[in-house]
Amino acid sequence: MFIKDWKKDFFTIPNMLSLFRLLLIPVYIVIYLNADSDIDYYIAGGILAVSCLTDMIDGQIARHFNMISNVGKILDPLADKVTQFALIVCLVIKYPILLTLMILFVIKETFQMVAGLFIISKGKMLSGAAITGKISTAVLFVSLIVLVMFPNIGPVAVNVIMIVDTVLLLASFIHYAIIYFTHSKMIQSIEPTEETKE
Repeated sequence: MFIKDWKKDFFTIPNMLSLFRLLLIPVYIVIYLNADSDIDYYIAGGILAVSCLTDMIDGQIARHFNMISNVGKILDPLADKVTQFALIVCLVIKYPILLTLMILFVIKETFQMVAGLFIISKGKMLSGAAITGKISTAVLFVSLIVLVMFPNIGPVAVNVIMIVDTVLLLASFIHYAIIYFTHSKMIQSIEPTEETKE
């Protein structure tokens, strides 16, 4: 039923906003990697801020207008994770110390993707993001946007950001591992209904 209804679920405002966030990624990459002035970095940071804003808006619209869908449960976090990965990769080029953060991010997201596909094959899926995941995502976005917009930030600040983001990312990783391995109540059956939660 999930496969059968995907077209009906796909064309909603929240899902279009998620697609918009995906389209912003190559724009950000080109601007950041070719930046040679403070204005360029501000523009790159502004693009990321717009991405964060649309991420907040699509969730509000989905809940308020009952546009929540199983497709949205996949598309929304996909847009988040691809944006985060592109952001981290670009920053690693300028700040090699962030390589550890990038490796942990890749391991965590690979685990969640594999675990997610496994439970989907069993007719189930995660009902929503864990609180640790939400906190980690929010702090990661804000702190990395700071690094983008202020390219001359000192090494101490970069180290602090790296440590904080790594600790939160690790906490989120452990939490999701517990959720998947203990068959938490957050893992629910895929219902053929329009009233699902992102």
